[in-house]
Amino acid sequence: MLELSAEISARLARGERFALATVTAVTGSAPRDPGASMIVDPDGRITGSVSGGCVEGAVYELCERVLDGEGVEHGRFGIDDESAFAVGLGCGGEIDVFVQPAAPGLLDREPFDRVLEGESSGIATLVAGPAALLGRVVVPGRNGNDPRDAGSSGRLPGLDDGELAAAGVHGISAARIDAELDRNVRSGRSGLVRLECDGDDLVFFCESRLTPPRMVIFGAVAFAEALSSAAALLGYRVSVCDHRPAFATAERFPAAHEVVAQRPVAYLARLDVDERTVVCVLSHDARTEVPLLRLALSLPVAYVGALGSRRTHEERVELLRAAGATAAELARLRSPIGLDLGAVTPEETAVSILAEVIAVRSGRDARPLSATIGPIHATADREAVVGVS
Repeated sequence: MLELSAEISARLARGERFALATVTAVTGSAPRDPGASMIVDPDGRITGSVSGGCVEGAVYELCERVLDGEGVEHGRFGIDDESAFAVGLGCGGEIDVFVQPAAPGLLDREPFDRVLEGESSGIATLVAGPAALLGRVVVPGRNGNDPRDAGSSGRLPGLDDGELAAAGVHGISAARIDAELDRNVRSGRSGLVRLECDGDDLVFFCESRLTPPRMVIFGAVAFAEALSSAAALLGYRVSVCDHRPAFATAERFPAAHEVVAQRPVAYLARLDVDERTVVCVLSHDARTEVPLLRLALSLPVAYVGALGSRRTHEERVELLRAAGATAAELARLRSPIGLDLGAVTPEETAVSILAEVIAVRSGRDARPLSATIGPIHATADREAVVGVS
């Protein structure tokens, strides 16, 4: 539903009531991913789509039923092969859709406004469990569950233990639920989260929208120009840094969000990095790179790579070891950078680097698909099962 943040926030601000349909699970091929949403208002107007047109009619009927009553609706719809082919898929699949009433007092504007402000955001809806709680919306990780937050700010109170007990939920606390949902949001995953408890298990559809991951490129060289353009296409927020002002110019790196002429170590030290940040050192000078790589390898980033030959790599490792880098830190260094694709040009090298970044991020070994078996796309992230003792 976060994809319709602007529409939902505006409707809630106007005090409107509407039905909100959201894809919560996908089996096989389907036109849209979990989180795809559609709004139907009391006048029958439609905003958004859950399937690109394949099952909108049936979902519309569920929305009408929700608007006529006070409950929620579930639907499982098959996408036949002909419909799937029409939207560019080789074969059909199934989608699960959850339809809930939406209005001020049922939905909180905060997660939608955070998306509109370019911030990370998450929201979770109970889609299976005790009937009294179905459709209950939670904003994971928000500080405080004071019911007074539901005043003029429009913030709804979080789940509390009394609400759970009244619905017959035992063996799990509201704090534990919030912690698990918040962990899922911070991971960037959108999907079903099943929480085991005494009685009916609780199944939330948890949707996460993170700010774009950051790629920091050091060295204003031709390889950096190609890499910044390719990385921006993949959704990275790209920064390019070089200590030489004549080379570090916005004109040379039009795809970069930030181009900085500064000492690389000083620039990296002041950056706000996280576990999704990618650091690529392309300056090709082992001796001057050592302080920068030493710092990068000590940070909780996703990837650290450095350009250079195997001989340069050996010299680089020895210098890093002498500078105090641990064996664990050196094992994180991707050098020579990129996958062995036979890349020669800067553009090909950019593909090689990004292919390795994707492989590291997804935990894959980058073998050809023709040499592997099993699902092409990972499915483990779609549902997390949390056992409570």
